[in-house]
Amino acid sequence: DETCKMHCYESVVNCLSCGMLLAGLLHLINHRKAQASYGRHMKPTAPARMVPARVAWFLQEMPALLMPLLLMHLSRQYSAMGRAILLKTFCLHYFHRTFVYSLLTRGQPFPLSVMTTGGFFCFLNGFLQGHYLLHCAQFDEKWSAGYRYTIGLVVFYIGMAINIHSDYILRNLRKSKEIVYKIPAGGLFEYVSGANYFGELVEWFGYAIVTWSLPGISIAVFSLCFIGPRAYYHHKFYKEHFKEYPRFRKALIPFIF
Repeated sequence: DETCKMHCYESVVNCLSCGMLLAGLLHLINHRKAQASYGRHMKPTAPARMVPARVAWFLQEMPALLMPLLLMHLSRQYSAMGRAILLKTFCLHYFHRTFVYSLLTRGQPFPLSVMTTGGFFCFLNGFLQGHYLLHCAQFDEKWSAGYRYTIGLVVFYIGMAINIHSDYILRNLRKSKEIVYKIPAGGLFEYVSGANYFGELVEWFGYAIVTWSLPGISIAVFSLCFIGPRAYYHHKFYKEHFKEYPRFRKALIPFIF
């Protein structure tokens, strides 16, 4: 039934992708001296409206999962192998963030404004990636045999494994309801002070490689601009609050090397 199919709105895809790139660069500029006020970077004068961390993460991440699933339900084209693999790969990340990470986190409450902004971004990103893969992306029969397909998916899943393992280490640093910050140890934290962020970045750059698209590049660059400064200030936090850091460790910078 052709009436159930959507056309590719290329101009919308390009505008959203460029908007995401611009938003990432603006965030990088605006947060070069201070971070968004949540978690360990919470300002002394915290906003009055706070949301429990588990609820905040759940509501913030959910739109990025629901939008592609809704578009898949409305579309008759998602059965193509390329679209199915990449959509499920994208949804897998946000399924974990929504139903696993959010329900296990022991983080501090979120400002409502931060949660709302994050949820709006996830909504736009979910629509962008879902619409592009369902209605704009073109995959020929040789696509799955190409090097970008193999390398991109391998990089994505390596990054996801690093991210999940690093979150597990961070989550077990403190007991339930305990609000104290400790130096994470083990896994890539022996080499990278922001191993959880590093893993997520590896994921999105793997996604950018396998999709080889402007929407894929936009989420990777946006993540770098958003997570990069936060990893830097986490690293700075460790150095300021723990005199022994990083002398007894191999981790010398926020991400790599």
